[in-house]
Amino acid sequence: MDGRTARLVRQRAAGSCEYCRLHEDQEPFFPFHIEHIFARQHGGGDDISNLALSCHHDNLHKGTNLTGIDPRSRKLTRLFHPRRQRWSRHFLWAGPIIVGRTAVGRTTVAVLALNAPDRAALREALIEAGEFPPSD
Repeated sequence: MDGRTARLVRQRAAGSCEYCRLHEDQEPFFPFHIEHIFARQHGGGDDISNLALSCHHDNLHKGTNLTGIDPRSRKLTRLFHPRRQRWSRHFLWAGPIIVGRTAVGRTTVAVLALNAPDRAALREALIEAGEFPPSD
């Protein structure tokens, strides 16, 4: 992927992870990734409609997954697709915790480990500093 495409993805996401909503400036350890929503091995390409900005944590947990098991229904469920779905439809904030409102949201929270203790602690510190969560 070329530099222009990467810049467009970062710009479109306003520098925030499209899964956990953390801003690049708030991530203390790792640069954000340009993530393939549908991995290349599943036929996904480098077109801008298949790319999302993702923090290191979320991208490593997502990997090439397209689905997971909804913790409530135990059914196979698609993961959140940032180009086709609205974040606020599938997730909501409960302090530093991301709550899945739908099967897609619950499954994405589980597969991407969005509420891992270190991530929730980082969001809690940012909330206390008045820097989080982002407004939608």
